[in-house]
Amino acid sequence: MKRRDFSLQLAAAGLAMASGAQAQAQGAPVEGQQYVRLSPPVPVSLAPGKTVEVVEFFWYECPHCFAFDPLLEAWLKRQPPDLEFQRVPVGFTARHQLTQKLYYALQEMGEGEKLHKKIFNAIHLQNVRLLTEAQMVAFVSANGVDGAKFSQAYRSFGVATACARAKQLTDAYKIDGVPALGVQGRYYTAASLAGSHERALQVTDYLVARVRKGG
Repeated sequence: MKRRDFSLQLAAAGLAMASGAQAQAQGAPVEGQQYVRLSPPVPVSLAPGKTVEVVEFFWYECPHCFAFDPLLEAWLKRQPPDLEFQRVPVGFTARHQLTQKLYYALQEMGEGEKLHKKIFNAIHLQNVRLLTEAQMVAFVSANGVDGAKFSQAYRSFGVATACARAKQLTDAYKIDGVPALGVQGRYYTAASLAGSHERALQVTDYLVARVRKGG
């Protein structure tokens, strides 16, 4: 979802995603068409034993991110252990920043992976509203998380710092829509570039292989 299309999405969340430029049916992805090379590149700090980083930029309220998430999860299960993956919730507007803080508060508590899919399902399948701290406390409490401790994390300096870092990374990758995938601080792709969610993951495979070869 494009940042500038946020107000339109609120009015028409059920509309199908525009595919953008279509990816080539065969052959290697083309720079400038199915993926973008970053200039300057984004600094990457890898954990020991990791050789390549992939970043997903997303927003919990985005229907395209919801549709993409199970495909991404299946893709991650096929990756070798040297791939480092992180999710970055975008904070384009005050509305985006609400669930950005939700994500980082749960991460700080060690509950992020447990509730990640449940948050998506709650918003998109159960019509749960997570637009206030009180609504979030009620949701996490119903899913086995201490509500008081969640509120402390939600308001913490650590979460504020994580949100600031997410903004820096989003800006550095020049992300203006989600879902999008960044690779090693050098490239990014998205369904709007590649032609589909599935094709975006294929382009990511190509870029990861390129990084491993020194490209």
